[in-house]
Amino acid sequence: MIGQHVLDLQEVDETQVAIVGGKGAHLGELSRIEGIRVPAGFCVTTDAFRRIMAEAPSIDDRLDRLSRLNPDDREVIRTLSAEIRQTIEGIAIPDDLAAEITHALARLGEHAAYAVRSSATAEDLPTASFAGQQDTYLNVVGPAAILRHVGRCWASLFTERAVTYRLRNGFDHRKVHMAVVVQRMVFPHAAGIVFTADPVTGNRKVSTVDAGFGLGEALVSGLVNPDVYKVRDGEIVTKAVAAKKRAVHSSPAGGTRVLPIDPQRQELPALTDAQVVRLVRLGRRIEAHFGRPQDIEWCLVDDGFQIVQSRPITTLFPIPAARDRENHVYLSVGHQQMMTDPMKPLGLSMWRLTAMAPMHEAGGRLFVDATRRLASPASRAAFLEMVGRSDPLTRDALETVLDRGDFVPALPDAGPGGPPAGGASAPVETDPAIVTELIERSQASIATLRRDIRTKTGPALFDFLLEAFQEHKRVLGDPLSMQAIMAGMEATWWLNDRLREWLGEKNAADTLTLSAPGNVTSEMGLALLDVADVIRPHPQVVAFLQGIEGENFLDELPKLAGGTEARDAVEAYLDRYGMRCVGEIDITRPRWSERLTTLVPLILDNIKLFEPGAAERRFHRGRQEAEKKRQDLLERLRALPDGERKADEAKRMIDRVRTFIGYREYPKYNIVSRYFVYKQALLEEAERLVRADVLLEKEDIFYLTFQELHDVVRSKQVDDRLIQRRKDAFRSYHALTPPRVLTSDGEAVAGAYRRDDVPAGALIGLPVSAGTVEGRARVILDMAEADLEAGDILVTVHTDPSWSPLFVGIAGLVTEVGGLMTHGAVIAREYGLPAVVGVERATGLIRDGQRIRVHGTDGYVEILRGNTRDRRTGG
Repeated sequence: MIGQHVLDLQEVDETQVAIVGGKGAHLGELSRIEGIRVPAGFCVTTDAFRRIMAEAPSIDDRLDRLSRLNPDDREVIRTLSAEIRQTIEGIAIPDDLAAEITHALARLGEHAAYAVRSSATAEDLPTASFAGQQDTYLNVVGPAAILRHVGRCWASLFTERAVTYRLRNGFDHRKVHMAVVVQRMVFPHAAGIVFTADPVTGNRKVSTVDAGFGLGEALVSGLVNPDVYKVRDGEIVTKAVAAKKRAVHSSPAGGTRVLPIDPQRQELPALTDAQVVRLVRLGRRIEAHFGRPQDIEWCLVDDGFQIVQSRPITTLFPIPAARDRENHVYLSVGHQQMMTDPMKPLGLSMWRLTAMAPMHEAGGRLFVDATRRLASPASRAAFLEMVGRSDPLTRDALETVLDRGDFVPALPDAGPGGPPAGGASAPVETDPAIVTELIERSQASIATLRRDIRTKTGPALFDFLLEAFQEHKRVLGDPLSMQAIMAGMEATWWLNDRLREWLGEKNAADTLTLSAPGNVTSEMGLALLDVADVIRPHPQVVAFLQGIEGENFLDELPKLAGGTEARDAVEAYLDRYGMRCVGEIDITRPRWSERLTTLVPLILDNIKLFEPGAAERRFHRGRQEAEKKRQDLLERLRALPDGERKADEAKRMIDRVRTFIGYREYPKYNIVSRYFVYKQALLEEAERLVRADVLLEKEDIFYLTFQELHDVVRSKQVDDRLIQRRKDAFRSYHALTPPRVLTSDGEAVAGAYRRDDVPAGALIGLPVSAGTVEGRARVILDMAEADLEAGDILVTVHTDPSWSPLFVGIAGLVTEVGGLMTHGAVIAREYGLPAVVGVERATGLIRDGQRIRVHGTDGYVEILRGNTRDRRTGG
């Protein structure tokens, strides 16, 4: 130890982030790895920073004001952060601290050149890199200049970009402190970055090297295009040498300068192939030490590599844990279930315990392993066909992996590939009584669950739930239920395929399914229109609902004229649908019954947009359109050669679709209904744990798995640190984008639409509900923030059944995630809304308020012109 506030890098390891910041801790740890050279240096600790901050009480008030700001208040952030930086830079470094720093310099050579580098305590973490948020100063010469730049590093904790980053990511300004790393400068021939995983694809077996002449600043700042190498298994697999016209070099007077590169050298590689391979080997050694892929800054000096920084690559999607070293191909469950947000641990474990297939967790999401299905030629074709009908992007991603030929091993057809994809064909009769019987069975099972769970508490509750999960799976896997679902889906596919072949009619089934009977999800949207009808005649109730803030407003309603009828209507709706919510496959998400304020804006929109009786009129109109389409198609078919046979077959399939397609939504309703019963019982158990001082708050159970919660209930002990770690991890998972297809190499494989039949500039997707509509795009990421007008087109990431009350007020639908038979598509068809799903990055490419045209028959979206929102809403 050099002094109270200065530590030699050799003394530091990665456990000391609180003392030397993320960069300092990583550099100290790097210097301990055998064979890794790190430029000599020392750290000025966070204690020194705290001393400086204590010298200026005026900073406290400004920090309070900063913490209350919105990240978009850029002008105020700019002003306040500049005032804080100016104050810090104006504070004289105390004599004893200055002496410690100059003493450390004397040991390394006080007239040498140094890099003075910021090292914040919330920097280079596994979940947030903070890259580029604070400042680094190169080629600083002399003690006075170094002391001045140490002050600048402290102040750089409050650059506008650093303050905004913390506000956006929920980091408390007061809890982040700044250390400073002072290192001997190296003057390299070449410098750059090595990523020990491909930062674009995520492939953990491919390293990427970026290299340029001179200091690495030219690459980091984007001044030059680097040479780029990809290395796999010790061999360079791709190599692109760039024309490097400039380089950053140290200036004799201190600092750096940009110099032109001699034209004869511009297109020479900055590294030899052998050096690239050697560098990747060093990168792998560093990765192995830290236990995760790294983003490493390197310098080449006299044919030797020196490492000047290493941080985790925080953007990579994690890989599901496997028990073997074989290759695996994983499919995202969230893209199938319309919920790609991260789930909390209890939600993940409950879904896994009640799902019909084994699932793997990574990054707060669930995946199924499709390797065996893909390995057997017999099951592969059927599986790809099923996946492709649902989501062409997923099929294309799978085919991309299969086309490589060596990633998925071929199994003999007799291999354990599981049942054929898509289940057995549906021999079930076209009989509405089958659907009635299935729904009655489901309701009886849930009634039994509600009755039997009431008396269960403590460990006995968990034993009971494990049995209930088996009943849950039995109901879900009922062969008759599976046959009914497949009957509706296969009849839809048959109609679309045959009527296109016979009549040139695209997506004919879309109109034929309008107002199909027995669809619990579309009924849910129409039922909220009926609630609006009850409330609309009572202006006092409407005014009251427009001003509510808390959740306990139902008790207040009877005090108003018409309030009792309004309350009864809302409660009746909740009795039937209150277990639903956005992201409902995660049991921890707040249900409508628990957060009633979610529904109020939708009710108010329905009051504003519709006339009384809209639900019945809408359903009746849809049924008429479907019948008209049916008659038209049958007439046209009879006019064809062999027309009577074709018409009879089509009529049978139309009857089949009308009988079964509504039931497609019922199993999900069953699951979510059961989930709400489980959740209420578990929350009552959590309340008992809070009363017994085992838990701080009942929602803490959401960060435990089902088994862990069972153990807590039995032992009356909980690991608070585990819960905090889980909360931190869950927060970090929001920054990750789950891929449709993920390999065991970590490669996120993106599919593409292979189409050339769309206009230039159009956004391609999957056509799921026929028709064309033009209107104002409403880009809505949170259903509670919807503010619709007649004719608006909803643009969002994905919709699950809970969004269907919104569908009654829109003219069209565009989503980033979805397939032909996912909930949004089914309800869009029933309501007759033109819809295109699976439009990559739709919420980023389409701006809220833009005028767009949705081609629901052909599967693309045109952006027509700029923002129209101000003109139409005054917003």
